[in-house]
Amino acid sequence: MSVLLSTAYFPPVQYFASIAKEFTLSADRVIPSIVYLEACENYQKQSYRNRCIIYSQSGPEALSFPVVHENGTHKIPVREIMIDYRKDWVTRHKRAISSAYGTSAFFEYYRDELFSIMDKRPERLFDLNFSIICFFLEKTGISADLRLTDSFVPSEDVQEIYGTDLRESIHPKRQDGIMADLGLEKPYFQVFTGRYGFIGNLSIMDLLFNEGPNSISFLKSGNR
Repeated sequence: MSVLLSTAYFPPVQYFASIAKEFTLSADRVIPSIVYLEACENYQKQSYRNRCIIYSQSGPEALSFPVVHENGTHKIPVREIMIDYRKDWVTRHKRAISSAYGTSAFFEYYRDELFSIMDKRPERLFDLNFSIICFFLEKTGISADLRLTDSFVPSEDVQEIYGTDLRESIHPKRQDGIMADLGLEKPYFQVFTGRYGFIGNLSIMDLLFNEGPNSISFLKSGNR
C-alpha cells in the first residue's frame, strides 16, 4: 500500500515511520515503499510545510521560516510558494539546531552535509523540503520510491489512486495515533531527557542525530 503525504520541513518522526512501514529490507531483497508527495494542493499555513519541532535546552522548540505572501498564500499551489530570505532565518535555524544537538552522538557526522542543503537557499519551499526529505531517507536507510501527485484528489477518493492519505493527519496542532498504530510508541535516547523526559514526534533530525545508523531499527522494529 502506498502512502500520500504533504511536503514538510524537517518532518516529524511519524512522517518517516509511515514511509518505512512498507519498506522491506532483508538479507536477499530490498523493496522500497511507494510514497506520493502532494504537489497539487494549495499552500496551508501553520503546518509542517514550513515548520518543525526540535528538542532544545528549554524543551520543545518550533522553528519556522517565512514565505513570500502574494495574493494570499492559501490560493497558491504549494509548488509555487517562494521562500522569503529577507531575514536571515537560515543562520538562526542552524544555530538553534546546533545548540540543541551539538552534544548528540551523531550531529557532527551529519551536520555539514545537512547545512549545505540549507545554505543553497532554493527559491521554492517545495524544492527545499524535497531535498531535506531525500537527505533523511538516505541517512536513516529507508528505501522509498518518491513520486509527485499529478492532480489534487479529495480525501474520499485518494485511496484508489494514491493510497493511505496522511496529508492532514500529521500536523503540529493535532494529535495522531500513527506511532501507536505502527507499534513504535516507545522512547529512544534524547540529549535532554534528564530535564524534561522523553518527547515523541519531534523532527526526524532528533532521531537521526541521537541514534544515527540505528534509526532504521527504531523505525522498523514495530513493523517486522
